[in-house]
Amino acid sequence: MTTQAQPQLFALESASGELELFPAVWQAAEKLSSPDVSQRTAAVEELAELNAPRLSPLVAHVLITLLSDPHLPLRATVVEIIGDVLEADNEGRPAPEEVRKTLRHWLSQMRTRPIFAILQVSVAHPHLWGHVARLLNDCPYAGVQLADILADRRHDVAVRQQAAHHIGEVGFMDALPVLKRLESRLETRLGGQRQMPFAPPSAVDETALLPSIKTALKMLS
Repeated sequence: MTTQAQPQLFALESASGELELFPAVWQAAEKLSSPDVSQRTAAVEELAELNAPRLSPLVAHVLITLLSDPHLPLRATVVEIIGDVLEADNEGRPAPEEVRKTLRHWLSQMRTRPIFAILQVSVAHPHLWGHVARLLNDCPYAGVQLADILADRRHDVAVRQQAAHHIGEVGFMDALPVLKRLESRLETRLGGQRQMPFAPPSAVDETALLPSIKTALKMLS
């Protein structure tokens, strides 16, 4: 009697120790869907301790869906884990190809919502800027989405500053027209403010974006 091959949970060259991880991994993964943020946080921490996101395409796929989690600290932890998985480990070894392929496929599909959520992480946790850039680098649409976020006056200035920063950091040339247009508009506004210092300030001072925009333009040039 022949048996069917089971789906691969861990992308390992060697299966040594693989079976011992199954119960702990499944128990933690089940908690990722919990409405209780403390349960989701504990699950992410347990999976990270097991190194499961680096070894399992399935765990990596489930974990990356939390990039839009409403709880910012949890989202930041996920950004850090995924960013680390996309890099070589301390011994210079990359994550298995199937894991990286899974992550890059999901990242390549990102649009405004997850990108905005990642930018909020960048605002709150500057030490994760490199991780954020790593994630955005794998999304071919990120330049357009970042430009849209940067140009949208409804968004918080701090998030828009991060959009400009990562446009320049990653090198999204398709955002260049928006950067130049905003630079021109904000410089005109700033000049008007200097000529009329008695005028009441606007509700949102967009001129605070100018340094970030100029830095991004310099990096793109």
